[in-house]
Amino acid sequence: MSNRVVCREASHAGSWYSASGNSHAYKQVDPTVTRRVFILGPSHHVPLSRCALSPADIYRTPLYDLRIDQKVYADLWKTGLFERMSVQTDEDEHSIEMHLPYTAKAMESHKDEFSIVPVLVGALSESKEQEYGKLLSKYLADPSNLFIISSDFCHWGQRFRYTYYDESQGEIYRSIEHLDKMGMSIIEQLDPMSFTNYLKKYRNTICGRHPIGVLLNAVAELRKSGLEMNFSFLNYAQSSQCRNWQDSSVSYAAGALVVH
Repeated sequence: MSNRVVCREASHAGSWYSASGNSHAYKQVDPTVTRRVFILGPSHHVPLSRCALSPADIYRTPLYDLRIDQKVYADLWKTGLFERMSVQTDEDEHSIEMHLPYTAKAMESHKDEFSIVPVLVGALSESKEQEYGKLLSKYLADPSNLFIISSDFCHWGQRFRYTYYDESQGEIYRSIEHLDKMGMSIIEQLDPMSFTNYLKKYRNTICGRHPIGVLLNAVAELRKSGLEMNFSFLNYAQSSQCRNWQDSSVSYAAGALVVH
């Protein structure tokens, strides 16, 4: 084993998000309680049927470096359920990196007191979502652990090969909003099967559907033991308002899960 520290560069800084330190904070995060941040993001660039862990020790951000929790990683490796992604795959993928500056900003007052657990989530089957959800549920139950799920919502347009349109909703962007908010409402119910059925019916191009599925299954596992949770969406936006078939847009939503 080498003692060399492997750093993942902030490869999307200055393009996909600001390279300066003036990023917005996650208002729901309590840095006095949080000691470990799990970040689950979908794989956009490599085919992956399981989940993968990073080969890095450190993730760079425009603010300061984030340290990967190698103890938790060791426990996850022991399960035999995880693949190892290459540094190149890690740096090419934006889904986890997009949340790193926000995490760093939200935790800035306690920056030496927490670690991160990045998990790249593949195109999981329903049974795999249940398996990973069950595995991660014990971490979700710990109030010192924060879970961040990376996902856009509907990718609409011919370039995304998705042009679902319900004329009864009015203009195209209204149809997209109705479709997204239907899915958001189902997620708020915290029922993984309902979300799976919604995806099967509408094929909504939610890129983080599998990380969301893992979270919902983790919640379902904890609710069996009587732990009460509540999820609510706080904001919704579209990159543009589609009015004709040549347009395209990506939807975004932000929500928070609260454990009672």
